[in-house]
Amino acid sequence: MSARTFSLTDLFLGEIDKAIKVLSAPARASRAVPATPAPEPLPEAQRAESVRLMRVNHAGEVAAQALYRGQALTARNPQVAAAMQHSAKEEIDHLAWCEQRLIELGGRSSALNPLWYAGSFAVGALAGLLGDRNSLGFVAETERQVESHLRGHMQRLSGGVDPRSRAILEQMTHDEAEHGARAASLGGAELPGPVAAAMRLTSRLMTRGSYWL
Repeated sequence: MSARTFSLTDLFLGEIDKAIKVLSAPARASRAVPATPAPEPLPEAQRAESVRLMRVNHAGEVAAQALYRGQALTARNPQVAAAMQHSAKEEIDHLAWCEQRLIELGGRSSALNPLWYAGSFAVGALAGLLGDRNSLGFVAETERQVESHLRGHMQRLSGGVDPRSRAILEQMTHDEAEHGARAASLGGAELPGPVAAAMRLTSRLMTRGSYWL
């Protein structure tokens, strides 16, 4: 039996369905939340700060889903497309963990998530159109920046005040490093300095927006 060929309309509708699920349906993790003691009430000031930090990380995972989906859609090499889809599936765990932690903290996700998803999908699709080496290099650079961002959040959660959130971020950091290394091993090109700088600026804008909204 020959493999089914999807039309552009099929692919478009499939991506809309995926976006709706990411933005509105509860994420389901394939791995348990990184083991920590049962969550205990936090002092109000720390709870509010943890909510903001985890909201930023949840928004980042929403963007990651869109980025990988966009890159997989326009990848030229089936192996690269499969790698993008595989990483997106792994990052569902991160999305679910951040979502669960927000609920435990009595917080909410970012109101700007639809914007982050749409923008990230467009950027991912463009990266894919620029060629697989550039697309993989974009993933590797993204993951390096995400890893640095997560380490900064772990530092802000140091001192044992919110060990549950910190444990989640530690596992996410480990996974992001693996995703970046995988992209580099598949032939990712080193991005020009100005492109990496523009990525950092965009990340800061998303971080600040999600922190408050």
